[in-house]
Amino acid sequence: MSQKTAPSGVSVVALDGEMKEKLHLHDGAPPPAAKCSAMMQKRCRVPEGADVGDYRERFVRAYDRLRDELVADDSCELTDEAKRWVAQMIDYNVPGGEEAYIRFSLGSCIFQACALLLDDIMDDSHTRRDQICWYKKPEVGLTGINDGILLKCHIARLIKKYFREKPYYIDISELWNEIALQTSLGQMLDLISTHNGADNLAKYSIEGYRRIVKYKTSYYSFYLPVACALLLSGAQLDSFSGLRDILVEMGIYFQAQDDYLDCFADPNTIGKIGTDIEDHKCSWLIVQALGHADRNQIEVLHNYYGKKDTNSVSKVKSTYSALDLKDIFSEFEDRAYKHLVTSIEAQQDRAVQEILKSFLKKIHRRKK
Repeated sequence: MSQKTAPSGVSVVALDGEMKEKLHLHDGAPPPAAKCSAMMQKRCRVPEGADVGDYRERFVRAYDRLRDELVADDSCELTDEAKRWVAQMIDYNVPGGEEAYIRFSLGSCIFQACALLLDDIMDDSHTRRDQICWYKKPEVGLTGINDGILLKCHIARLIKKYFREKPYYIDISELWNEIALQTSLGQMLDLISTHNGADNLAKYSIEGYRRIVKYKTSYYSFYLPVACALLLSGAQLDSFSGLRDILVEMGIYFQAQDDYLDCFADPNTIGKIGTDIEDHKCSWLIVQALGHADRNQIEVLHNYYGKKDTNSVSKVKSTYSALDLKDIFSEFEDRAYKHLVTSIEAQQDRAVQEILKSFLKKIHRRKK
C-alpha cells in the first residue's frame, strides 16, 4: 500500500508516528491509568464513521498525559489544593465540542477553551456544552478570568516542551502568538460594536460583522489548525495561495450558522441557551433583518433588541419570522457552500483539498 505524503513530501504516517512517540501512544504500549472523569470521556465526540473506541481511547490517553504534565509543571510551587483546582478547571473546559477531532492538537482545544471561557464571562453567558459556564459555578465566579489566562499560558508550555528542538519551532510559536493577538482584537471589536450598537442599532453592518468574525472566530477556529499541520509537515505557508482566505470564509459561514442556531435551535440540541438578542450582539440575523425590514419593523427592532425580558425577545423573534430570515439563511448557506467548494477545488494540492473539504463537510447544514 502506498504511503500518503504531506505537501512538502514528508510522510504523514511518519509525522503521526513522531507525535505518538512524543505522547507515548504506540498501539502496543500499555495505556496509562485512566484519570479522566466520565463526563470528560462522554464529551469527547468522534467523527462520523470513525472507530469510536479507538478515537476516544487515544484522545483520553493523550489528554490525561498532557493535563497531568501541566498540573505538575515546576514553574510554580503549587499546593495540592491548587493542583486539584487546575486539574478540575482543565477537565471542565477543555474537552468537548465537535471540534475535538478536526483540530490538529489538544493545544487547539486548550486555546478554544481559553477563548470561550473568557467570552462567556464578558457576555454573561449561562451555559456552554450542555453544562453551566465555568465562571457560573459558585466556587469559581470571576476567578475564571485568571483560569482563562492560565489556559493560554499552558499552550506556550506545551509547544516549548514538545517542539523546541524542531526546525519549525519559531514558526509555530509565532503563529500561535499571532492568532492569539488576532482573536483578542476580534473580541475587542465585538465588545466595541455591541456598545455602539446599543446606542444606535443602525451602526450594525455586514462589513462590520465580517470583520468581527474574521478575527474573533475564523483565524483560531479554522486557519490555526490547518496552518499548524502544514508547518509540522515541513511546508511553507506562503506556498498555499488563497488558503487563509478560504478558511476565513469558512469561519464566517460557521459563525453565521452559530448565530442562526442561537436564535432558532433547541438549547437542548446545541448545548447552550442563546442570548444574542438579549446581549445586543452584532449577529448575522440582526444585520440581515436591518437590511430587509420596513420602517415599522425597524422601529420594533430598535425598541426591543438588546432587552433581556422574554416579551422583548419574543417581539424580535416574531420580526425575524415575518422577514423570512430562515429562508434567507438557507439561501445564504447554499451560496456560501458552493463558493467554498469552488475555492477549495482551485487549490493545486490535492491533500489540502481533502482537508478543506473534510472541514466543510463537518459543518455544512449542521444542527448544533
